[in-house]
Amino acid sequence: MSRVDRLLNATAEVWRSARTPDGMGGWTDGWARTSTVRARLSQPSAAERVVNDRAEARLTHIVFLRDDADVRRGDQLRTTGRTFRVLAVYEPSVPGSYLRADCEAHQASP
Repeated sequence: MSRVDRLLNATAEVWRSARTPDGMGGWTDGWARTSTVRARLSQPSAAERVVNDRAEARLTHIVFLRDDADVRRGDQLRTTGRTFRVLAVYEPSVPGSYLRADCEAHQASP
């Protein structure tokens, strides 16, 4: 059991970019669901937003995950009605405690 399990109050589906043959010698790019993970979604602090504005990043949410979650940069985390693109995944200074994923909220086109 992870040290942060009791704090992870949401679930998210992990979707990863996938290529499949289109049957005519080419490929079709799409998304494939790889797993469902427990998570905690939070907004970045004002200080983190200022730093990211200077770095021209698009950080909109921080997602905390179990330390064994298979989440990578470029994945999508999907919760009820919301989709987040993973910009980066970090392990804290205490290995094996949790993972932090910096994410950007994605709004679907109409």
